[in-house]
Amino acid sequence: MTDEIHSLNDNNNPSADTSSDKEEIEILTSTQQSMAQNKPKNKVFAFASLCVISAFIGGLTTVAVIPHIYPTTSTAMQTSNSSFTQVANLTATETNFPVAQIAKNVGPAVVGVSNLQSSRSFSGNSGLQETGSGTGFIIDAKKGYIATNNHVIDGAQKITISLSDGRNLDAKVIGADPRTDLAVLQISDTTNLTAVKMGDSSKVEVGESVVAIGNPGGEEFARSVTTGVISATNRTLELQGEASYNLIQTDAAINPGNSGGPLVNYQGQVIGINSVKYAETGFEGMGFAIPISDALPTLQQLINSGVAKHPALLVSTDDQYNTYAKSNNKPQGAYISGVTLNGPAAKAGLKQGDVITKINDGLVQNSSDLIRELYKNNVGDKVTITYIRDGQTKQVEVTLGELAST
Repeated sequence: MTDEIHSLNDNNNPSADTSSDKEEIEILTSTQQSMAQNKPKNKVFAFASLCVISAFIGGLTTVAVIPHIYPTTSTAMQTSNSSFTQVANLTATETNFPVAQIAKNVGPAVVGVSNLQSSRSFSGNSGLQETGSGTGFIIDAKKGYIATNNHVIDGAQKITISLSDGRNLDAKVIGADPRTDLAVLQISDTTNLTAVKMGDSSKVEVGESVVAIGNPGGEEFARSVTTGVISATNRTLELQGEASYNLIQTDAAINPGNSGGPLVNYQGQVIGINSVKYAETGFEGMGFAIPISDALPTLQQLINSGVAKHPALLVSTDDQYNTYAKSNNKPQGAYISGVTLNGPAAKAGLKQGDVITKINDGLVQNSSDLIRELYKNNVGDKVTITYIRDGQTKQVEVTLGELAST
């Protein structure tokens, strides 16, 4: 039986298959919660698959401590320079909307995203054709900003946005970050646009009702509405080069084309970005979303500067070590297979063959744990790394470096 993780892109995208040997673990900063329990063990298929909702690509490349994109988020995400409408914590007196009202309120802010790339027909003529499609949602109606997944627009030579009123508009990429699988697009015609309201995903509870809105299969089924509950939080998937930790799991139906669409609570607030579907034969209702409170800092960085900056350790890791460790009764951890010259880890004295077991007080048993713990920090932060060398446990302080999305 083969485990599969599928991105929700509508069409295959051969250029998207970039899985490699864990050259660089890029790590986003600031996660709100420790997440790594109950990981589904699966093979990762690049979002080249039809049935896939997240192009979780990029072989764990250089454990560059990726973005400090997911900082610990408090209730109020709104800042003076924020482009987003952030809703304060709900009180017990606030009531839920019926699904029909949620669809009516949020639906107009949900858009279709078409990825157009060059192709050559059998007749020998070349031109742009849709190679994939997904979903996005408007986060700033005045400026025409749209949030989606990076894998939805990866490799695009032209991007077309389809609005709920029937308009089809060209979009430009404001910024994209493969490490978090997030992207911000912009359309120039902002006439009669509606933006979503952001919720606080750190407050969601298992069993809470949610609504997913998106374009499964493309424009033919645009703005389809499905309902379900939050099945679990803090899920970690073994996905390379992506925001594969702290995910929200839901049983709301998510299908190819839903990638980049909003997961909404019953107050009509976006709490997640639908990004992954677990699609092993026999499994039903296992979709995953990036928590919105984790995603907002990255989206804001992309809007402000076009890039997302991440704290970086700059080492390569190899989880094959853990199979060896288990068989030989050795401690589990993140095995360092390479260290970037003059990088933060190298300057601190870490070497190939060291096994990282903790970042500060956070337990590290594999590369995903390492990413999770590094994500809790920012560029320039000093962290204490516990590691094993030649059978002895040691500690060292490391000042995290910086990586920027390209």
